[in-house]
Amino acid sequence: MIQTQTNTISKFDAWILASRPRTLAAAVMPVIVGSSIAIRDGVFHPIAAIVALLCSLLIQIGTNLVNDLFDFLHGTDKKDRIGPQRATASGLLSKYEMKLGIYFTFGLSFIFGLYLVYLGGIFILLIGIFSIVAGIAYTAGPFPLAYNGLGDIAVFIFFGFVGTVGTYYVQASEITALVFWSSIPVGALITNILVVNNYRDREEDHSNGKNTLAVIFGERFARIQYVFFMILSYAILFVVYFTFKKSLLIFLPLLSLPLSIKLVRMIFTLRGRELNKTLELTAKLSALYGLLFAAGILL
Repeated sequence: MIQTQTNTISKFDAWILASRPRTLAAAVMPVIVGSSIAIRDGVFHPIAAIVALLCSLLIQIGTNLVNDLFDFLHGTDKKDRIGPQRATASGLLSKYEMKLGIYFTFGLSFIFGLYLVYLGGIFILLIGIFSIVAGIAYTAGPFPLAYNGLGDIAVFIFFGFVGTVGTYYVQASEITALVFWSSIPVGALITNILVVNNYRDREEDHSNGKNTLAVIFGERFARIQYVFFMILSYAILFVVYFTFKKSLLIFLPLLSLPLSIKLVRMIFTLRGRELNKTLELTAKLSALYGLLFAAGILL
């Protein structure tokens, strides 16, 4: 049955599957929020914003490809995994093809990134290099971050601070307190996508030697972590309101609160494959919050 499925999926569709389109909102939100602050401050550079978005998407796709390949090589991803289908484990793409895809994607992101280095100098060069290295080291290398309880920290830093602040910096050539505080909810909600993923896969990961925080500290910790990041994301709105922009429009992300409450209930009640829906909605929440937050900054 699995072989039949493999034969009916084209190479193009296999690459789309491997790129994990549903995760790409995580690469878009830091750029949108960082650029909204640049517009507010009168330093918006549209070409820089577009190139930053391309680099962010390419690094995210490259990281997904590395994850697909090395989770298979580590024996973590199997054909009967609880989560969504993976291209290498399913035989849709060979290890050689996946390696070529990884080189191509990260190489292209580096080439595009040279324009941002031209604008932002050595600081942006270092950010770009560290982002690519972190994307590879997330599941590959002698000390893969995701296998040693550091995946959550890496996601929070790179999707929050690095993505948001880096986007602003290539346009403004400086870092402000507002863009720093604004990076926190972006990173927190994107990290929650990983939290759900690891919470769902904790038993599989434990048996395969993948020591995520959910494996190390248990399911209760993972649920508390998820709720903490939710609360933190909405609490930051008050910091932004009282410190930077005393406009009630900054509270537009509160419109996403009903979805947040629903998700908290889901993570406390669902198990196994049921959490795939929670994962999908958590990704949608991060996108919805980011769009509302950017709108609140601009209006």
